[in-house]
Amino acid sequence: MPFVAGRVAPYRRGMLRPRLSFARQTLLLQVVVITLVVSVGLFVFGWLLDGELTAQYGERARAVAHAVATDPDIVEAANRIDPRTGRHDPDGVVQARAEAVRLSTDVLFVVVTDKDGIRLSHPIPGEVGHRVSTDPSEALAGRDVVTVQRGTLGDSARAKVPLRDQTGQVIGIVSVGIDLNDIQTRWRGIVAVAGLYTLAALALGVAGAALLTRRLRRLTLGLEPHELAELLQEREAVLHGIGEGMLAVDAAGRISVYNGEAERLLGIHSPVGATLADIDLPVGVRSALSDDGDADNLVTVAGDRVLVATRRQVWREGRSLGRVLTLRDRTDFEKLVSELDAVRTLTEGLRAQRHEFSNRLHLIAGLLETGHHVEAVEYLHMVSASSVVMTDADDQAILDPYLRAFLAAKRALAAEKGVGLDISEGSWVARRVTAPVEVITILGNLLDNAIDAARLGATRPAWVEIVLAGEQDTLHVSVADSGDGVASSMVDRMFEQGVSTRAGDSRGLGLAIVQQSVHALGGAVWLAQLGGDGEGAVFAARLPAVLAAETGADQDAS
Repeated sequence: MPFVAGRVAPYRRGMLRPRLSFARQTLLLQVVVITLVVSVGLFVFGWLLDGELTAQYGERARAVAHAVATDPDIVEAANRIDPRTGRHDPDGVVQARAEAVRLSTDVLFVVVTDKDGIRLSHPIPGEVGHRVSTDPSEALAGRDVVTVQRGTLGDSARAKVPLRDQTGQVIGIVSVGIDLNDIQTRWRGIVAVAGLYTLAALALGVAGAALLTRRLRRLTLGLEPHELAELLQEREAVLHGIGEGMLAVDAAGRISVYNGEAERLLGIHSPVGATLADIDLPVGVRSALSDDGDADNLVTVAGDRVLVATRRQVWREGRSLGRVLTLRDRTDFEKLVSELDAVRTLTEGLRAQRHEFSNRLHLIAGLLETGHHVEAVEYLHMVSASSVVMTDADDQAILDPYLRAFLAAKRALAAEKGVGLDISEGSWVARRVTAPVEVITILGNLLDNAIDAARLGATRPAWVEIVLAGEQDTLHVSVADSGDGVASSMVDRMFEQGVSTRAGDSRGLGLAIVQQSVHALGGAVWLAQLGGDGEGAVFAARLPAVLAAETGADQDAS
C-alpha cells in the first residue's frame, strides 16, 4: 500500500492546552498592535493638525490685519482728532471700514485702536471708545503679535500689528481675530476624514492578520508551537533511534531527510538539498530512489555491506511528494547464511556419501555372501579409485579441518551434478584458517559459480579445479572450470550487483558478495582468464591475514 501523507491527527499530550491557541494569540496581538499604532498615529496627526491649523489661521488673521493697517482711509481717519472732544476718528470712518473688512473676510473681529489702546472699531458698537481687553503694548512697540487669547468675544486666534501714519510713526494697532470654534470645526472635519481612512486601514490590517492566522493554522496543521517543538524532538529521536537507515527524496529528486544509520550504511555526509546526481550512491540505491512505486526486499551492495531496501511512494491529495527508502544491513545475516550454507553443504555431502556407501556396502555384502570374492575385491578397488572423499595427498596438502571438510562436501555435491571437483596437486596450505566464515563464503560462491558454469558448459566430462596456496598468513585461491567462459561485454561489470549470465531474480549476487568479503579482508579478486573457445574462466583471489601464525607443531607437520 502506498504511503499517503494525510492531515495530522489532533496532538494529544499530557499537558493542558492553553486557553487561547497560538494562532488566536497571534491574531489578537496583531489586532492590538495595529489598533495601537493606528490610534497613536491618529492622535499625533490630530495634535499636529490642531497646532498647524491654529498657526495657519493666525497667519490669516495677521494678513488681514496688515491689509487693514495699510488702508490709507483708515490711517487718515485714525490720525484725525476732533478738537472739541479730543477723540480720534470723529466721523466713524474706521468703524465702517473695519466692519466691511470683517464681513468680507468672515473673521470674528477687526479692532482698530489709537496709540492709547482705545478702540476705534468693534463688532459690538457699544465697545467702541473703551480700552481693549488684552495687552496692546507689543504691537504699539512696533512688533507683530500672533497668539490665541480670550477677549470680549471669546477665545480666538488673533493677530495684532502696528498702525502707522505716513511718517512711519505708530499711531495705534490693528487686531484681527478668528473664532476658535471655526478652527475646531475645520479640525474636526479633517480628523473625521482621517478617521475614516484609519478605520479602513484598521479593518484591512485586521483582515490581513486574520488571513495570515488562517494561513499559519493551515501550514502548521492546527498544531501549537510547543507541540511542533515536541514533534520535532520526537521525530529526531525516532529518526535517529531506529536501527534501519532512512533516506527520503522529494518529487524533484532532492534528498530531503536522512538519518545517521543511512549515513553510516551509505557513507554520505550532509546530503540534504542535494540531488541524486550530486551524491555518490551505490547503483542499486540510486536505482531504488529513481524508480516510482512501492517495492520490497530490494537487495543491493553498498561498499562492503549487503543491504535490503524497501521503497514507498508518498502521496498527498493525489500529488506525489517523493519516495522514502528504508535500508537494513544484511551483512551479518549474509555471513550467518554463508556459514549455515557451509554446514548445509557438509550435511548434504555426508548424506550423499552415506547413500552411496550404503549401496556399495550392500553390493559388497551380496558378492561375499554369494562367494564372488574376486569380484568383491575388484569392486573395492574401483570404489577406492573413484571415491569423492579427501585423499591422503589432499590431507597432507591442506591441514585446516574447515577447508578439508568444506572441499569434501563440495566435491560430493559437484559429483551429484555431474561435475568433477579436483584439488590441484600444487595446492599447499600448512596453516589453520583464522577467518573460516569469510574464507568459506568466498570459496563457496566461487565454487558454486564454477560448478554451475561447468555443468551448463559444452565440455564433457565437466570439471572444476581449485588451487589453494598459503604464503605466510595469506591464502591464494584460483578456481578454473570447463564452462564456456565469460563474455567480454560482461568483464567490466561482472562484480556488480545484479549482473549474471543466467536469468532469475536471485541472480547476480554471488560475485558481488565475493568482492565485498574480499575487500573486507583487505584482499583482491579478479578474473584471471576470460575463457572461451573450449576453455573455461579462471577466477583468482588473494586473501591476506586469514592464516594463523606458524607454530612448532605446524613445522613438524610440514
